[in-house]
Amino acid sequence: MTDAPSLESRPLTDVERGLVVGILIGEGHFGGDGKYPQITLRMHVRHEALFRWLQARFPRSRLYGPYDHGGRRYFQWMARGPALVEDVLPLVEEVLSEEIDAHVLGRVRDMRERYSDFFERNER
Repeated sequence: MTDAPSLESRPLTDVERGLVVGILIGEGHFGGDGKYPQITLRMHVRHEALFRWLQARFPRSRLYGPYDHGGRRYFQWMARGPALVEDVLPLVEEVLSEEIDAHVLGRVRDMRERYSDFFERNER
């Protein structure tokens, strides 16, 4: 009997890909810290299972929290560096279009432009 593959060792299913992209389009932030680009997802702690799932699927990403701030309790998940360039952003860009969400597509394009040196150095 063989062990089932871990979440990290198998490709995302179509449903999982849609889930990741949908969450990031609806709730994610595409920007950076002034030096490096990043995708950030911040949500209430009641979504902890989803955050743990994202962390397992994208082990090079980072999960922070829970934080308490302004009466709000939340987790923050971030994709930066190789996690952004190689793991997460290609999924988003493969699906995202003007027809799906022109605003978020503009945010992704702005991020790519603002951090163009980073992307030139890190994309293969």
